[in-house]
Amino acid sequence: MNKYYGSIEAGGTKFVLAIADQHYNLIHQIKIPTTSPKETLAATIDYFTAHPVSAIGIGSFGPLDLNIEHETYGFITSTPKKGWAQIDLLGQLKSALHIPISLTTDVNASAYGEMMDTGIQNLVYFTIGTGIGGGAIQDGHFIGGISHAEMGHQLVKRHPDDLDFAGTCPFHGDCLEGVAAGPSLMARTGVRGETLPIDHPIWEIQAYYIAQAALNATLTLAPECIVLGGGVMDAPQMIPLVREDFKKLLHDYIELPCPLEDYLRLPSVPENGSATLGNFAQAQAICPPNKPKHT
Repeated sequence: MNKYYGSIEAGGTKFVLAIADQHYNLIHQIKIPTTSPKETLAATIDYFTAHPVSAIGIGSFGPLDLNIEHETYGFITSTPKKGWAQIDLLGQLKSALHIPISLTTDVNASAYGEMMDTGIQNLVYFTIGTGIGGGAIQDGHFIGGISHAEMGHQLVKRHPDDLDFAGTCPFHGDCLEGVAAGPSLMARTGVRGETLPIDHPIWEIQAYYIAQAALNATLTLAPECIVLGGGVMDAPQMIPLVREDFKKLLHDYIELPCPLEDYLRLPSVPENGSATLGNFAQAQAICPPNKPKHT
Protein backbone atom coordinates (compact mmCIF):
# COMPACT_ATOMS: atom_id res chain seq x y z
CA MET A 1 0.00 0.00 0.00
CA ASN A 2 1.36 3.40 -1.00
CA LYS A 3 2.15 5.75 1.86
CA TYR A 4 1.87 9.51 1.78
CA TYR A 5 4.09 11.95 3.65
CA GLY A 6 3.58 15.52 4.79
CA SER A 7 5.82 18.56 4.87
CA ILE A 8 5.43 21.69 6.97
CA GLU A 9 7.77 24.49 6.03
CA ALA A 10 7.05 26.77 8.98
CA GLY A 11 8.23 30.25 8.13
CA GLY A 12 7.79 33.57 9.84
CA THR A 13 5.74 34.88 6.91
CA LYS A 14 3.96 31.76 5.67
CA PHE A 15 3.54 28.05 6.27
CA VAL A 16 3.96 25.84 3.19
CA LEU A 17 2.01 22.59 3.65
CA ALA A 18 2.59 19.77 1.19
CA ILE A 19 1.95 16.09 0.56
CA ALA A 20 4.01 13.63 -1.47
CA ASP A 21 4.03 9.94 -2.20
CA GLN A 22 6.85 7.66 -1.07
CA HIS A 23 8.81 8.53 -4.21
CA TYR A 24 8.69 12.25 -3.31
CA ASN A 25 6.26 13.08 -6.09
CA LEU A 26 4.35 16.17 -5.01
CA ILE A 27 0.62 15.46 -4.66
CA HIS A 28 -0.72 18.68 -3.16
CA GLN A 29 0.56 21.93 -1.69
CA ILE A 30 -0.89 25.09 -0.13
CA LYS A 31 0.47 28.21 1.50
CA ILE A 32 -1.12 29.83 4.54
CA PRO A 33 -0.06 33.09 6.22
CA THR A 34 1.76 32.90 9.53
CA THR A 35 -0.59 34.80 11.81
CA SER A 36 -1.16 33.85 15.44
CA PRO A 37 -0.06 30.39 16.63
CA LYS A 38 -3.71 29.48 17.34
CA GLU A 39 -4.91 30.35 13.83
CA THR A 40 -1.90 29.03 11.95
CA LEU A 41 -1.66 25.71 13.77
CA ALA A 42 -5.42 25.19 13.53
CA ALA A 43 -5.24 25.66 9.76
CA THR A 44 -2.29 23.26 9.61
CA ILE A 45 -4.14 20.62 11.62
CA ASP A 46 -7.24 21.05 9.45
CA TYR A 47 -5.17 20.54 6.30
CA PHE A 48 -3.60 17.29 7.43
CA THR A 49 -6.88 16.07 8.89
CA ALA A 50 -8.44 16.52 5.46
CA HIS A 51 -5.35 15.05 3.73
CA PRO A 52 -4.16 12.17 5.96
CA VAL A 53 -0.48 11.18 5.80
CA SER A 54 1.63 8.53 7.51
CA ALA A 55 4.19 10.97 8.95
CA ILE A 56 5.18 14.63 8.73
CA GLY A 57 8.51 16.40 8.56
CA ILE A 58 8.70 19.97 9.86
CA GLY A 59 11.35 22.55 9.03
CA SER A 60 10.64 25.56 11.22
CA PHE A 61 11.91 29.02 12.01
CA GLY A 62 13.41 29.21 15.45
CA PRO A 63 15.22 29.09 17.68
CA LEU A 64 13.94 25.60 18.48
CA ASP A 65 14.55 23.32 21.44
CA LEU A 66 15.69 20.08 19.82
CA ASN A 67 17.02 18.41 22.98
CA ILE A 68 14.73 15.44 23.56
CA GLU A 69 15.64 15.43 27.28
CA HIS A 70 14.16 18.91 27.86
CA GLU A 71 10.60 19.63 28.96
CA THR A 72 10.48 22.22 26.20
CA TYR A 73 11.56 19.79 23.48
CA GLY A 74 9.80 20.75 20.26
CA PHE A 75 9.14 24.34 21.35
CA ILE A 76 9.87 27.49 19.40
CA THR A 77 11.81 29.36 22.08
CA SER A 78 13.17 32.94 22.07
CA THR A 79 11.99 34.03 18.65
CA PRO A 80 11.38 37.73 17.97
CA LYS A 81 8.29 36.67 15.95
CA LYS A 82 5.43 38.27 17.90
CA GLY A 83 3.28 35.76 19.77
CA TRP A 84 5.37 32.72 18.83
CA ALA A 85 7.90 32.59 21.66
CA GLN A 86 7.62 29.47 23.87
CA ILE A 87 5.06 27.78 21.60
CA ASP A 88 4.93 23.97 21.76
CA LEU A 89 4.94 23.48 18.00
CA LEU A 90 5.72 19.77 17.94
CA GLY A 91 3.53 18.83 20.91
CA GLN A 92 0.41 20.55 19.63
CA LEU A 93 0.66 18.94 16.20
CA LYS A 94 1.39 15.46 17.55
CA SER A 95 -1.50 15.66 20.02
CA ALA A 96 -3.91 16.65 17.27
CA LEU A 97 -2.77 14.40 14.43
CA HIS A 98 -1.54 11.26 16.26
CA ILE A 99 1.18 10.40 13.73
CA PRO A 100 5.00 10.44 13.84
CA ILE A 101 6.40 13.94 13.28
CA SER A 102 10.03 14.94 12.77
CA LEU A 103 11.16 18.47 13.66
CA THR A 104 14.26 20.40 12.65
CA THR A 105 15.13 23.94 11.61
CA ASP A 106 14.06 25.31 8.25
CA VAL A 107 17.68 25.57 7.11
CA ASN A 108 18.47 22.04 8.26
CA ALA A 109 15.51 20.84 6.22
CA SER A 110 16.82 22.77 3.21
CA ALA A 111 20.28 21.30 3.66
CA TYR A 112 18.79 17.81 3.86
CA GLY A 113 16.75 18.41 0.73
CA GLU A 114 19.85 19.53 -1.16
CA MET A 115 21.63 16.38 -0.03
CA MET A 116 18.74 14.25 -1.23
CA ASP A 117 18.69 16.00 -4.60
CA THR A 118 22.45 16.11 -5.28
CA GLY A 119 23.81 13.17 -3.32
CA ILE A 120 26.38 15.46 -1.65
CA GLN A 121 26.72 14.30 1.96
CA ASN A 122 28.82 17.20 3.29
CA LEU A 123 27.33 20.62 2.65
CA VAL A 124 26.28 23.90 4.24
CA TYR A 125 23.04 25.70 3.40
CA PHE A 126 22.48 29.38 4.15
CA THR A 127 19.11 31.05 3.77
CA ILE A 128 19.47 34.81 3.29
CA GLY A 129 16.00 36.31 3.43
CA THR A 130 13.91 38.02 6.10
CA GLY A 131 16.38 36.43 8.51
CA ILE A 132 19.54 34.44 8.03
CA GLY A 133 20.04 30.85 9.07
CA GLY A 134 22.54 28.16 8.32
CA GLY A 135 22.35 24.38 8.44
CA ALA A 136 25.06 21.83 7.82
CA ILE A 137 25.16 18.18 6.85
CA GLN A 138 28.27 16.12 7.59
CA ASP A 139 28.45 12.51 6.43
CA GLY A 140 24.70 12.63 5.86
CA HIS A 141 23.82 13.86 9.37
CA PHE A 142 22.96 17.24 10.89
CA ILE A 143 25.61 18.92 12.98
CA GLY A 144 24.71 20.14 16.47
CA GLY A 145 25.51 19.44 20.09
CA ILE A 146 23.40 21.11 22.76
CA SER A 147 21.20 22.64 20.08
CA HIS A 148 21.03 23.45 16.38
CA ALA A 149 23.52 25.83 14.80
CA GLU A 150 22.80 29.58 14.77
CA MET A 151 25.05 30.61 11.90
CA GLY A 152 22.95 33.66 11.11
CA HIS A 153 24.07 35.35 14.32
CA GLN A 154 27.81 35.02 13.82
CA LEU A 155 29.83 38.21 14.01
CA VAL A 156 31.31 39.63 10.82
CA LYS A 157 33.87 42.30 9.99
CA ARG A 158 32.17 45.52 8.96
CA HIS A 159 32.39 46.78 5.40
CA PRO A 160 34.34 50.08 5.34
CA ASP A 161 31.37 51.85 3.70
CA ASP A 162 28.91 50.50 6.26
CA LEU A 163 30.47 51.40 9.59
CA ASP A 164 27.70 53.71 10.77
CA PHE A 165 24.85 51.23 10.28
CA ALA A 166 23.75 49.83 13.64
CA GLY A 167 22.19 46.65 12.24
CA THR A 168 18.66 45.29 12.58
CA CYS A 169 19.04 42.23 14.81
CA PRO A 170 17.06 42.80 18.04
CA PHE A 171 19.53 40.64 19.96
CA HIS A 172 22.97 41.51 18.53
CA GLY A 173 22.59 44.57 16.34
CA ASP A 174 25.21 44.10 13.66
CA CYS A 175 25.62 40.33 13.53
CA LEU A 176 25.40 38.68 10.10
CA GLU A 177 21.59 38.72 10.15
CA GLY A 178 21.57 42.31 11.34
CA VAL A 179 23.66 43.58 8.43
CA ALA A 180 22.87 41.17 5.57
CA ALA A 181 19.26 39.96 5.89
CA GLY A 182 16.51 41.50 3.80
CA PRO A 183 15.33 44.03 6.43
CA SER A 184 18.80 45.59 6.51
CA LEU A 185 18.30 46.67 2.88
CA MET A 186 15.12 48.53 3.81
CA ALA A 187 16.75 49.99 6.92
CA ARG A 188 19.63 51.47 4.92
CA THR A 189 17.85 52.59 1.76
CA GLY A 190 14.21 53.05 2.75
CA VAL A 191 12.99 50.70 -0.01
CA ARG A 192 12.58 46.94 -0.36
CA GLY A 193 15.47 45.01 -1.87
CA GLU A 194 13.52 43.80 -4.90
CA THR A 195 13.00 47.42 -6.03
CA LEU A 196 16.68 48.42 -5.80
CA PRO A 197 18.65 48.63 -9.06
CA ILE A 198 21.19 45.86 -9.58
CA ASP A 199 24.08 48.36 -9.61
CA HIS A 200 23.18 49.91 -6.24
CA PRO A 201 26.28 49.88 -3.98
CA ILE A 202 24.34 48.19 -1.18
CA TRP A 203 24.56 44.86 -3.02
CA GLU A 204 28.33 44.88 -2.80
CA ILE A 205 28.08 45.50 0.94
CA GLN A 206 25.62 42.62 1.33
CA ALA A 207 27.86 40.32 -0.69
CA TYR A 208 30.85 41.14 1.50
CA TYR A 209 29.04 39.92 4.60
CA ILE A 210 27.63 36.80 2.95
CA ALA A 211 31.08 35.94 1.61
CA GLN A 212 32.45 36.14 5.16
CA ALA A 213 29.81 33.66 6.33
CA ALA A 214 30.78 31.33 3.49
CA LEU A 215 34.46 31.69 4.37
CA ASN A 216 33.80 30.93 8.04
CA ALA A 217 31.81 27.83 7.09
CA THR A 218 34.58 26.72 4.74
CA LEU A 219 37.28 27.03 7.38
CA THR A 220 35.28 25.48 10.24
CA LEU A 221 33.28 22.74 8.52
CA ALA A 222 35.19 21.95 5.30
CA PRO A 223 32.08 21.13 3.25
CA GLU A 224 31.98 19.88 -0.31
CA CYS A 225 29.85 22.88 -1.27
CA ILE A 226 27.92 25.82 0.18
CA VAL A 227 24.38 26.51 -1.02
CA LEU A 228 23.03 30.06 -0.81
CA GLY A 229 19.24 30.31 -0.87
CA GLY A 230 16.60 32.80 0.21
CA GLY A 231 15.09 35.93 -1.27
CA VAL A 232 18.21 38.09 -1.15
CA MET A 233 20.03 35.56 -3.31
CA ASP A 234 17.25 35.77 -5.93
CA ALA A 235 18.85 39.01 -7.09
CA PRO A 236 20.90 37.84 -10.11
CA GLN A 237 23.92 39.97 -9.29
CA MET A 238 24.36 38.48 -5.82
CA ILE A 239 25.96 35.10 -6.48
CA PRO A 240 28.75 36.51 -8.70
CA LEU A 241 29.41 39.29 -6.17
CA VAL A 242 29.60 36.79 -3.29
CA ARG A 243 31.96 34.54 -5.25
CA GLU A 244 34.21 37.49 -6.06
CA ASP A 245 34.45 38.59 -2.41
CA PHE A 246 34.85 35.00 -1.19
CA LYS A 247 37.79 34.47 -3.54
CA LYS A 248 39.47 37.63 -2.24
CA LEU A 249 38.88 36.68 1.40
CA LEU A 250 40.07 33.10 0.98
CA HIS A 251 43.21 34.34 -0.81
CA ASP A 252 44.09 30.80 -1.97
CA TYR A 253 44.66 29.71 1.65
CA ILE A 254 43.18 26.28 0.96
CA GLU A 255 42.24 24.44 -2.19
CA LEU A 256 38.52 24.13 -2.76
CA PRO A 257 37.13 20.66 -3.57
CA CYS A 258 35.64 21.90 -6.86
CA PRO A 259 35.54 25.03 -9.05
CA LEU A 260 34.26 28.12 -7.25
CA GLU A 261 31.14 28.22 -9.44
CA ASP A 262 30.23 24.74 -8.16
CA TYR A 263 31.40 25.34 -4.59
CA LEU A 264 29.30 28.48 -3.95
CA ARG A 265 26.02 27.65 -5.62
CA LEU A 266 22.34 28.43 -5.67
CA PRO A 267 19.86 25.70 -4.60
CA SER A 268 19.50 22.74 -6.94
CA VAL A 269 15.83 22.24 -6.04
CA PRO A 270 13.74 24.79 -7.97
CA GLU A 271 11.31 27.31 -6.48
CA ASN A 272 12.86 27.16 -3.00
CA GLY A 273 11.74 23.55 -2.68
CA SER A 274 14.77 22.22 -0.82
CA ALA A 275 13.10 22.38 2.60
CA THR A 276 9.96 20.63 1.37
CA LEU A 277 11.99 17.78 -0.13
CA GLY A 278 14.04 17.56 3.07
CA ASN A 279 10.87 17.40 5.16
CA PHE A 280 9.47 14.57 3.03
CA ALA A 281 12.72 12.65 3.46
CA GLN A 282 12.71 13.20 7.23
CA ALA A 283 9.09 12.03 7.45
CA GLN A 284 9.90 8.90 5.48
CA ALA A 285 12.92 8.22 7.69
CA ILE A 286 10.72 7.99 10.82
CA CYS A 287 8.00 5.98 9.06
CA PRO A 288 9.52 3.96 6.19
CA PRO A 289 7.23 2.71 3.41
CA ASN A 290 7.74 -0.93 4.35
CA LYS A 291 6.85 -0.52 8.01
CA PRO A 292 3.42 -0.12 9.62
CA LYS A 293 2.30 3.32 10.78
CA HIS A 294 2.94 4.00 14.46
CA THR A 295 2.63 6.90 16.89
